[in-house]
Order: sequence, then structure tokens, then C-alpha cells
Amino acid sequence: MYIFLKIFFSFSLLRTALAATAEEWRGRSIYQIITDRFALPEGADPTQCNPGDQTFCGGTWNTIRENLDYVQNAGFTAIWISPVSQNYEGPRTPYGDPYHGYWISDATKLNSRFGTADDLKALSTELHKRGMFLMVDVVVNNVMGLTTDLNDLSSYMFKQKSQYHPYCPIQWGNRTSEQDCWLGDLKVPLLDVNTEDPTVVSAYQDWIKNLVSEYNIDGLRIDAANAAGVFCIGEVFGDNIDEVASFQGPDALDSTLNYPMYSALTEAFAIPGQLNTSAITDTMEIYKTKFKDPGLLGNFLENQDLPRWANMSSDPQSMYNAMVFNFMSDGIPIVYYGQEQGFNGSADPWNREPLWTSGYNNDTTAYKMIATLNKLRNFMINSTTDTDTDWLHSRAEVLTTSAHGLAIMKGDVISVLTNIGSPPQNLSTAVYTPYPNSLRMTDVLSCTQFVVGSNGTLSVGYSKGGQAKVIVPSDLLDNSDLCGHVDEVEQQSQGQLASTAFFELRRPSATASYVFLFGITFLGLLCTAVGV
Repeated sequence: MYIFLKIFFSFSLLRTALAATAEEWRGRSIYQIITDRFALPEGADPTQCNPGDQTFCGGTWNTIRENLDYVQNAGFTAIWISPVSQNYEGPRTPYGDPYHGYWISDATKLNSRFGTADDLKALSTELHKRGMFLMVDVVVNNVMGLTTDLNDLSSYMFKQKSQYHPYCPIQWGNRTSEQDCWLGDLKVPLLDVNTEDPTVVSAYQDWIKNLVSEYNIDGLRIDAANAAGVFCIGEVFGDNIDEVASFQGPDALDSTLNYPMYSALTEAFAIPGQLNTSAITDTMEIYKTKFKDPGLLGNFLENQDLPRWANMSSDPQSMYNAMVFNFMSDGIPIVYYGQEQGFNGSADPWNREPLWTSGYNNDTTAYKMIATLNKLRNFMINSTTDTDTDWLHSRAEVLTTSAHGLAIMKGDVISVLTNIGSPPQNLSTAVYTPYPNSLRMTDVLSCTQFVVGSNGTLSVGYSKGGQAKVIVPSDLLDNSDLCGHVDEVEQQSQGQLASTAFFELRRPSATASYVFLFGITFLGLLCTAVGV
């Protein structure tokens, strides 16, 4: 902890006004991209990309820039791209080639596979013209090697043996081992950088500061968690809430990926699965006291390290309901490319499919739902910023939970979620709202109109299947470009209300969690270094 604080204070002296603040990121929604798999240059063969081959397919920074309409039209206000630094260049490894960008050799140099410095600048410039932010993935705790021998370090950013920890395999559950030992294995070892070494700290300071300023970067995602005076979102892998929460705060990171809530969402919605909605409500309750600011956590359902949602859950409604929670609760929504197309790859490398095989279809249910959720979220943020009902800073609260669903309320938005799946069922969820009798409300996902019943009750039925509802007082939607025409009215009565029997709340298992720290102590410091 002494080293952590020492580095933090040295970085805090370097703050500039270059990048976006955590507060500016709070209202963003992020589309995550693996550069090699997003879009091909004109004339390239779209059939020659098998994720199982674990090799380059041809995506570049230019092809991202040329296809930003697809991202922006879904309502996203930021993108997060895979690492831009030079990777291992050599013979193919037993685990393929570094198409993903995470096998760093020299962080200070760009990866020529993805383009030139001018190409990366052009992408940043185009994003900012559109009012969008750029987040870049960075790896600062390790470099990739083919041996545990540290005798030839000529191709690396750090060329002295003292700048690395001696080889040792990680003993998971041992904090010192997790921080100082090597990731990977003997086939592809990842040399652990000695982030206690002052020369390492200084070099990383200079690199991060130059990277952010040179390419006008608004935020960093730290692979396995870091500092740059720029908004930083780190990775602490696992569902241990205490562990993850300890890395958010003024002396640590602005944000972390919301792995504990991801675990709760899978427990509540994945089909087949436990279908335990109380996992969500319990996690929300614990967050009130554990996290410094849940509104800055990164909410996600998929990423490059996890199986796609459609791979582990057979019913698409399970993803749609979980997706609504991520957009309409506290936190910054993050969508991994291809989620909007229903990609169903399993773990790495199968979850790194080429997006171009989808034809960039903007008519899928998921794409259209994301566009609607983004539109509503952006509207609520922009229309309530200077009011007493500031939607973005309001805390999501649980209104109702039952065996087959739950309802949450953030600001004036009520989200009613269920885990029953697609088949119609003779069920309903009773929602007890603070609204007066006879108030008209609109579900923005279906444009169905509801009317509040006695005692502020709403009843949401599932005769058409387990579709999520996002319900807002109708008069608040003026000028939102949402549901301009209401097609159907569902009158509510006390007689329609469902049972509100509660499940016993259950906390996520601490024993089932495990944490990837990857030198996170050092990384949390870098995020304060380059300035906001």
C-alpha cells in the first residue's frame, strides 16, 4: 500500500486538461470493438476469417472510422478499441497470432497491423466531430514472450532484467503471487513488469501522457486494471464485491468493469439457469455501502474473455431483459461488438467473430432495442441535467421482486424485467410505484400505454411472452422522438395484480469468486497521471 500511495501522489502532480473527466463519462454508452474483427478494407475477402484460426483478419483503425455510422446510429456515444501498442512480431505461437492486440512488446510504439499514427488520429478526430469519445485498451503490467529467459530483452520497452519480476506461476488466491508472478504459461509466458521499479513508473508515466495527448484519447480501459489523468476503467475479474469495490476511489480507479453484477444477471436471467432474481436485488443493496460511485461502473453482458450471452442462454428474451437492466440502472452501459447481432461464440477465440458476416444488419431485435434504450437514456440525461429530477445521478431502487421478475426505478423510468423467457405465460408482475392513480405511462420498447391503478399500482402481464418493459410517464416523453403514436392501451385494475411473494435474497458466493489483479495496484495509479 505504501508503494501504491507513493506512485499515486507522484502521478497526481501531472494532471492536465487533456481528457474527459469521470463525470463526462458517466453519461456515455460504450461500444466495445476488437479492431481486427470490426470491418474490412474495401476489396478484402469477407469469407476468410475463422475465429478458430486465431490469426489476423484485416480490420484497421481506418475501417472503424469508415463504419462509425453503424455505431452512432445505435445511439452509442463512445467506442472502446483494443490495444494500439506494438505486439509480438515473430513465428506463430501455439495460441495463434496477436490479432487481439494484448501481447505487447513495446507499448511506446503503435501496432502497424492496424494502421499508422495518422490513421489513429483520423479515427479520434472523426469521433470527436460526431460528439463521441474514444477509449483505448492499454496493457501495462506484462509483455509477451516465448520463454521465461530474460537474457534477450532488446525488442521490449523495458530492456533490463531488474524491470521484471523473476518467473513464477501464479497461485490464485495469494495476493502477492497474483501481483508479482507471470500470466500465461510456459508456451506463451507473459513477463510480469516490476511496477515497483522507479524507472518503470517513470517510463509508463511518459508513455501514457504522450499517448493521451498525441491521439486525443478520452479514456483508458486497463486490461487487468492502472493511470493517466484520464478516465480509467479497470478490470477486476470475479464476483467478490469487496475485492472489486476496493479498487474504486480517489486513491485508485475511477471505475471497474461490473463483474459482480454480471454474475448476478446471469444467475437471474440465463436460461437454463438458477433464475434467481434476488441475486440482482441483493447485489444492488450491497453496492449502496461498498462502492464509492456505482454510477461509474461499466455494465456489460459480454466481452472478449467471456462466452457470448447467446452461447450460455438459449432464450433471446433473457438477453433483452438483462440488457435493459444494464442501460436503465446505475452505471455506464457497454456493449461488446456482435451482441447486437446475436453472436453466440463460446470462450476465446470463438467469441471474437468477424462482424462483417452480419452485413451490419440494423434491423435485428437487439440492435433496435439498443438504439431505443440509448435514445431514451440520452434523452433522460439531457432533459433532466439541470432539474431536481436529475436522472443520471439518481440511484436505481428496487420496486418489486418476485419469483419470475423484478422492477427497478431510476429517476422517472421504471424497468420491469422477467426471466420467464419467450413463451407466453399467464403471469403478471405487480409494480408499486410512487405515481398517482390514472397517470398515463408509456412503455418505450413497445409503445404500449399503461394507466396507473389504485395505490400507484401497475400490472405487467406476460400473455405475449417475457418481454421487458421500460415505462415512463407519457408527458415526460415530449420531444424525445420516442413512441410518437401509441397503438394500444392496457388499463390496469387491482384485480389484475399478481402475487408479490418475495424470494429469499441471496448474496453472490464469495467462495466462487476469483480475481485477476494483474498488478492492479500500480495500474490504479496511472489513471491519475495524465490529467483531467
